[in-house]
Amino acid sequence: MNEPMPARGTWGRVEFYTSFFLLIVLASVIGTRLGFESVWQLPTLDLGLSVVALALVLASFWFARHSRRWRLAIIAFASATQLVPMVVRQPVLLFPLLGALIPVAILGGCLVALSKKGGNGSSQKGS
Repeated sequence: MNEPMPARGTWGRVEFYTSFFLLIVLASVIGTRLGFESVWQLPTLDLGLSVVALALVLASFWFARHSRRWRLAIIAFASATQLVPMVVRQPVLLFPLLGALIPVAILGGCLVALSKKGGNGSSQKGS
């Protein structure tokens, strides 16, 4: 009953699936934003950055599937193209974004802790 569970995967698999999930979410958010462009006019700079970011996110499923560095760089670029122009125009948006950093920091800390945990899967035995 209290036998240690075998390790199901490595940190690399967690990062791989997490980054691909983030790319899917970014593609859907940017695609939705571009889809509503005819209803709410986007500034020209935002429109151009969003088109480039969407193209990079979609292309990354092919050319960045073996490179962690490329996936993370594309995620960072696509996120920045959506957030930075809005915060520059409306600085008050910085406050909810800073509040959103709290759960992101907690998640990041958990992922770092998982990455440093050994592959044996046994953290504590007993009742």
